[in-house]
Amino acid sequence: MLKLSTGRLARLRYLPGSFQVLEQGDHVLCAVTGEPIPLAALRYWSHELQEAYRDATVANRRYAEARAAGRL
Repeated sequence: MLKLSTGRLARLRYLPGSFQVLEQGDHVLCAVTGEPIPLAALRYWSHELQEAYRDATVANRRYAEARAAGRL
């Protein structure tokens, strides 16, 4: 099977509890660290900020920053 999205950045719309693929790809970038996150491993994101996170620690740090800045 031909995989055209291999190595390609996906564009997503983050929803509460799920996400919608707007542009096909196989990964997104962590909004804090810039690390690639394979879509199959994506577990943490913010629908309010429309960002993806590598893990729970990074997500909690970003939420604390956003609350302190008045963005949440």
